[in-house]
Amino acid sequence: MIYESDKMRLLPVATRSLGEVNDCYICRDLNSSGGILYTTVVIHQHEVVRKVLELFKFSGRSGEQILVDNFAVGEKHVLVFPYHNERPLFDFYEGESMTLAQCEDICISTILACITSDLPYPILYLLLSNGKLNLSGDGSVYFGYEMDLSELNSEIGEKECTDVCARTLLLLLQPKSGQKATSFYLLEKKVANGSYHRFTDLYRDITIAAVTKKKITPWFLFKLWVKRNQDAIIGILFWISLILGVIALSIILSRVLLGGNSWFRLLFNTFKKIGTESLLQ
Repeated sequence: MIYESDKMRLLPVATRSLGEVNDCYICRDLNSSGGILYTTVVIHQHEVVRKVLELFKFSGRSGEQILVDNFAVGEKHVLVFPYHNERPLFDFYEGESMTLAQCEDICISTILACITSDLPYPILYLLLSNGKLNLSGDGSVYFGYEMDLSELNSEIGEKECTDVCARTLLLLLQPKSGQKATSFYLLEKKVANGSYHRFTDLYRDITIAAVTKKKITPWFLFKLWVKRNQDAIIGILFWISLILGVIALSIILSRVLLGGNSWFRLLFNTFKKIGTESLLQ
């Protein structure tokens, strides 16, 4: 079967999973001259379709940088994600033979993969808890997007995602526990106490405790703050723009209806005379 939208014609070339709620395929886009491959999630349960669409629309994390396409095919709904060669993180991670700095760099890359994914937290949680992190040859970390949406819990938030991520980092640093690595023992203590609620807190601790040269910077924190609060910032800018627009419109209308700088004269001439006394005397 070909899954077709306004811009894509997706032909399954491999079946990754068939489930009660959704199926996952590797598809080739027939509209692409290069035959680019995509991970394609086909949801065939109406209630789950509704939950997923609501998450992408209202959660504040729309996945715009990752979700290539999404469209309905009959009663099914299709989500299209990038496809990358699979290199499962723990299959290719060789912590015993790496330096502590190299291990910590991979930990930082793991956190950044979570922060920059922009996926709704319930979906990000599915990927993290089901081992969909991959390790590239250069040490960067990226996600695979095969998922089983029967496990979707719309109540999952950043806290739960950060906790799973922190536990993953603890496993990555476990081979260095004998070196009294500050990063390992700090993580171990905070994970045991359930202290992590935000990815930025996890990133801060790792970069501060790490022996690696990749340290946190005010500029990076500022970018994370802007990303996290982008909806509020857009709202404030909208109202500022609206107020300035009303002021500009009133000035234009006053010029058209009253001529010249009548708006300013109307505003300031009021104060030139109080009672019977002119302020210009």
